Amino acid sequence: MAATDTEHHRLPSADTAWLHMDRPTNLMVINSVMLFDERLDWERLRRVIHERMVERYPRFHERVLESRLPLLGPSFVQDRHFDLDRHMHRLGLRAPADERTLRELVGDLIATPLDHAKPLWDIYVVDGPGEGGALVVRMHHCIADGIALARVMLSLTDTAPEEDGFATPRPPRRRARRDGVGGAVRDALDDGLSRVKSVAWPAEAAIAATRMAAGAAAHESRQVLARPRHALELADRAGADAQALAKLLLSPNDAHTALSGELGVARRVAWTGRLSLERVKRIAHAQGATVNDVLLAAVSGALRRHLQERGEEPKAIRTFVPFNLRPLDEPIPRELGNRFGLVYLTLPVDVRGRRERLEELKLRMAAIKRSPEGPISYLLLEAVGLTPPLLESRIVDLFTAKASAVMTNVPGPREVVYLAGSPVRAVLVWAPTSGSVGMSVSIFSYHGEVTIGLLVDAGLVPEPQAIMGHAERELAALARLKPSAR
Repeated sequence: MAATDTEHHRLPSADTAWLHMDRPTNLMVINSVMLFDERLDWERLRRVIHERMVERYPRFHERVLESRLPLLGPSFVQDRHFDLDRHMHRLGLRAPADERTLRELVGDLIATPLDHAKPLWDIYVVDGPGEGGALVVRMHHCIADGIALARVMLSLTDTAPEEDGFATPRPPRRRARRDGVGGAVRDALDDGLSRVKSVAWPAEAAIAATRMAAGAAAHESRQVLARPRHALELADRAGADAQALAKLLLSPNDAHTALSGELGVARRVAWTGRLSLERVKRIAHAQGATVNDVLLAAVSGALRRHLQERGEEPKAIRTFVPFNLRPLDEPIPRELGNRFGLVYLTLPVDVRGRRERLEELKLRMAAIKRSPEGPISYLLLEAVGLTPPLLESRIVDLFTAKASAVMTNVPGPREVVYLAGSPVRAVLVWAPTSGSVGMSVSIFSYHGEVTIGLLVDAGLVPEPQAIMGHAERELAALARLKPSAR
């Protein structure tokens, strides 16, 4: 912990935007849960957290200090009174100490604000259900995005249950291909966007942007001279950027359903059982789709069934999908931070047939992969972070009214990993919802299995586990479809 009390590390504007989105009815906290078949060793875990997380990443021993001069923005400063025991807590489940009471506990924790007088994170070691255990990790979005958090948590694990619990973390491996939202675009963007560093001062940002723009302009000018057709390609690209910007800003508000409405403070969580990834891949292959297409089709069918049970005619539901802009084959920076944009994905909940819903999702996903919405929305978020909090709140209200949910898909390790000597059984990560959005759906793959998690407003969806049951049945029904003719 080299920083002193007087060192200020100003938040990049995108991180500032997430900091100021906090509301009592929508906390900007990323929540994750690791499930185990045995109780965790408290002291061993404590050493792992201290050495691999707190010592390695400064943000975990720094608190946020708001400036008295609004134009300067907030900073991270060393917490003089940092004490790991203020961030690590041990809890037991109330009777009957089963998975239902674990879900209720997680929902209660998710609705609890973080203490801004200390670094903005907490970890809860839960004894139960039964002889098992759980680890609940809560981290404010201003510290890092979900991909960064997942990689921080993975860095705490080992590939074998070493006696001391401190095996050297595995180096990142380059993925041959990426499934999920925007995978094809991410591969193309990583090389360029990985060179763009977050800067704290608007003046530095302007200088950096000017240099980049000048270099890009010179390069494009040479391309046009050498190849006149390149001018047409540039025009097409500019048109696509303008179209993406218009879509982000000018799309109408999402349709009102039983899944949207006025938010309260209470939250509920639910998750599926562990689903076979190989089975999902077989469905995807038979239908000429991706794994992500199939899982989203199952979620769409589950939401359709839920609305029908509420007596509603199902309507399409627009969602925000985080679009990763961080290279997955490079170490995450010590300062962590947020490097992602948001794209719209409309779930075809209004489409009657399962095959038709899957086909519609394939078309919509293909359109997203060709769109520049992700990088453009990141630039918009940076701009929002430079506005006064009151104006930012109004912008967030306008923007979040355009969707009813957040959808995330995070790939985890393919082999079993161990935390403080205990094998991890399953992992869930929920992105927070902002403004008027009251639902978050998470997909996490790990060791040949997939788990779908759901976070909802308790007033809108009192029993979300029923929706997860529908998702499992939808997946089984998709497996029974005849192979696509394609």
